[in-house]
Amino acid sequence: MNATICFTVPGDPVPKERPRQGRTRTGDRVFYTPKATKGYESLVQQCGALAMRGRKLFEGPVEVKLFIGLSVPRSWPKQKREAALREQILPTAKPDVDNVEKAVCDGLNGIAWKDDAQITDVIKCKRYTQAPGVSVWIRPVVCTGLSIDQIPDLT
Repeated sequence: MNATICFTVPGDPVPKERPRQGRTRTGDRVFYTPKATKGYESLVQQCGALAMRGRKLFEGPVEVKLFIGLSVPRSWPKQKREAALREQILPTAKPDVDNVEKAVCDGLNGIAWKDDAQITDVIKCKRYTQAPGVSVWIRPVVCTGLSIDQIPDLT
């Protein structure tokens, strides 16, 4: 498959949370994935499956580009909100970029690729936007012998 797959996961991005520990009625320890993480990964799966439209899973190395769009905090005054939308203020608070990336990539296991270990190249950014969500681009890696500072733009 040579085509780039593009899609957007709508809504505020949800970072991947660490597994939680609980106890069964018999006192045994169990680990579970928090509800918010499960729900978001399910949404990622649905959006990814629609974009794949029955295509075969990506084989071999893939590159991923993520645009993480966050809502501007409602508590901010109008002038600060407008500055954030003009990218004069960048989001340095949670969610962490790498935790959102992990939720998206784990959610696409078995949907876009067999395992997210296939991801060799990642470009990601986090910005404030009026329409929050995560835009995802996926394509196979073409080995060209380029150095890291020569990586081409995915668009």
